[in-house]
Amino acid sequence: MEFKSFAVSVENHVAHVQMCRPDALNSMNVDFWLELPQCVKALDASGDVRVIVISSTGKHFSAGMDLAVFTNPKATPMTGDPGRMGENLRRVVMQLQASLSALEEVRVPVLTAIQGGCIGGALDMVCASDSRYCTDDAYFTIKETELGMTADVGTLQRLPKLMPQGVVRELAYTGRKLSAQEAKNLGFVNEVYESHAALLDGVMTIAQRIAHNSPLAVAGCKEMLNYSRDHSVQDSLKYMATWQSGMFRPNDMMKTFAAKSTGAQAEFENIWPVKGLFEV
Repeated sequence: MEFKSFAVSVENHVAHVQMCRPDALNSMNVDFWLELPQCVKALDASGDVRVIVISSTGKHFSAGMDLAVFTNPKATPMTGDPGRMGENLRRVVMQLQASLSALEEVRVPVLTAIQGGCIGGALDMVCASDSRYCTDDAYFTIKETELGMTADVGTLQRLPKLMPQGVVRELAYTGRKLSAQEAKNLGFVNEVYESHAALLDGVMTIAQRIAHNSPLAVAGCKEMLNYSRDHSVQDSLKYMATWQSGMFRPNDMMKTFAAKSTGAQAEFENIWPVKGLFEV
């Protein structure tokens, strides 16, 4: 898979997607917004990938939105009829939102490994991942407030589901930096590592542990957790029952029991690739 913004490798069912523009602080330019959903959806569609790890290169994870995205006169014209300009800008923002929502929509877990600054749009992105891990020099900031705008690509919608409301509001209103340790104490990140190398090693170990489980069971977990986040307990229980009635089969359980009896690692069939309607 060839991309301008990412280097992608797959090993033992784990896909490693690295942002690879350290000289530009891995800012999220037009290529990034186009390629991110293409990349994660293609990995998910393969059927072979069971976990996606997103990491970065250089001193900082990402400086966030490349302002060229919004200053491109073709994408966001600044002259003309105000109503039509507003309608166009709304569609641009929704396209950006959809790029990050792809991390939630794919069947496989997405883990993010963060070093240095995770700023603005980058925070929007990691909020859409399943789990976050960082180095002890990492920090997070809702930078948009300091720039005179309201964050619009997901942080204000997802972060209150991940951290206490009062803290999120303080971060949004002030634009201050959230340190790695504070993020860990609040449960926003799962673990803090002393170096970038230790971070990648730790996250890849977790990814491999996930990849050893039944991919159908893991996909079911992600589907249910995402649904329950946005629905009542009662609605979520009903959806769980419906899912189980259609998706649960004993095959993977029997493989697990057989493997445990011999001390071996169970081998599971991949989830099927995602194909178009008329693909064979």
